[in-house]
Amino acid sequence: MIEIERKFLVNSVAFKTEAHRSYTIKQGFLNSDKERTVRVRLKNDKGYLTVKGKSTANGLSRFEWEKDISKSEAEALLQLCEPGIIDKTRYEVKSNDHTFEIDEFYGDNEGLVIAEIELNSESENFEKPNWVGMEVTGDIKYYNSQLSKFPYKKW
Repeated sequence: MIEIERKFLVNSVAFKTEAHRSYTIKQGFLNSDKERTVRVRLKNDKGYLTVKGKSTANGLSRFEWEKDISKSEAEALLQLCEPGIIDKTRYEVKSNDHTFEIDEFYGDNEGLVIAEIELNSESENFEKPNWVGMEVTGDIKYYNSQLSKFPYKKW
């Protein structure tokens, strides 16, 4: 239940031709406190409720618990979320033994594209595709919970 993840800005749309899967995501936060977040997500027609703990000092690891919920439950919970619903398309790109998840944001976060990779350890090596740019792991302004409050278009 520990998520180890690194985040990067994306410097081109080349990832779209490499993607083997994509889906729409709408998500909101029932709680976006820095100590813990409670997220509601609708991914295509599937719902999820996720609790994430506070990140480690380097931003690489944090507790994560997720539960499948129905589409109707997710839609109802989204109505209770804090202001600032996130709307994005997620693309999945395989890179050797890893998968990059690339989020292309819309609405108030349009223009922002972030790639994430989940790892088995903080020191695990991986190959970066050429469309992966500057690392933003641990930079709180790129967390979805913060983008819902302080969107990219207002920076």
